Amino acid sequence: EEAEKVGWFDRVASYFGRVKQTDLVIFSRQLSTLLEAHLPLTDVLKTLEAQTTQPILKEAIYQISQDVGAGLAFSQALEHQGQIFSKFFVSMVRSAEVTGNLEKVVGFLADYYEKESALATKAKSALIYPVIILALFGVVAIIMITVVFPQIQPVFEQSGVTLPFYTRILLGSGAFLAKWWPAFVVVGFIVLFMILDYLRTDEGVAFIDDMKVRFPIVRKVYLPLTLTRISNTASMLLKGGVPMTQALEIVGETVDNVLYRDLLREVAQSVREGIHLADAMAKYPKYFPQLVPQMLSVGEATGQLDQIFTRISGFYSREADNVVNNLVDLIQPILMIGIGLLVGLLFASILLPLYQLTATIQ
Repeated sequence: EEAEKVGWFDRVASYFGRVKQTDLVIFSRQLSTLLEAHLPLTDVLKTLEAQTTQPILKEAIYQISQDVGAGLAFSQALEHQGQIFSKFFVSMVRSAEVTGNLEKVVGFLADYYEKESALATKAKSALIYPVIILALFGVVAIIMITVVFPQIQPVFEQSGVTLPFYTRILLGSGAFLAKWWPAFVVVGFIVLFMILDYLRTDEGVAFIDDMKVRFPIVRKVYLPLTLTRISNTASMLLKGGVPMTQALEIVGETVDNVLYRDLLREVAQSVREGIHLADAMAKYPKYFPQLVPQMLSVGEATGQLDQIFTRISGFYSREADNVVNNLVDLIQPILMIGIGLLVGLLFASILLPLYQLTATIQ
């Protein structure tokens, strides 16, 4: 059957109708609790449907229940609801079906999403006040540049006062925006649409995934979280008896990064060819820091790779917490200092010429 393309209106509508992360946290925790009670999956899904109040998620759970009742695997049913459940969620459930430890994996997902939600909430709380101040500054700056400055510009021109460089830039920007703002808005929307459309392509996705690893600040948060996810999944698969090469390929599917997916496939192929896992990962120091192959080398020597992956996961999980906490603590003062400098520059650009004008009159 021909796949129907998603229009731009459907993309915008899906953004406003999406399921929030808090809803997924509650769903994951309830699913974990009910599975630990050893209830049949169909009964679990019916109970979750009855307890869920979010309409979109409630309908998705109903569809999942129908698919499971029709004979599909749980992961396949979740995959049909890809707009709600990420590839990571689906892949983790699929790996659990391979190893037979669905309860444990769902418990891990519940813990993971709770932790991720807590970190996101903390970051959002730290950003609310600076973002409001930044938005108000933007509104004031636009009004000053487009309305106030053009009215006093003739006074400066008639008096012959030499304007500072940054004042001339602001006056020129105000005149440009006042005259061409409709074209500026149209071009801005077109450029934004083209960028968003490009980022949806395979090349765009690969570009963003590469920037997550290359950009220094993002890398400090993204790399520990990604290594935590990789290590947790690998540990569970190895404990479930999945062969190393197959486990690496499954792990690659759980990571929302095409570069890591390809690298893990190459690592799996190297392991098939007889290369040690630690040596295969050591070829990619930008993606796997030196600590990872060092610890894996110990695990291979002792035959305890699953436990080593667990320790790696714990180490990078703590590192991610520390980095996020430090960044959150630094965000507010840095933004406030930046806003203060911008406000000072904005008012200096008008106050200094006024001071020179007053001195000239006297």
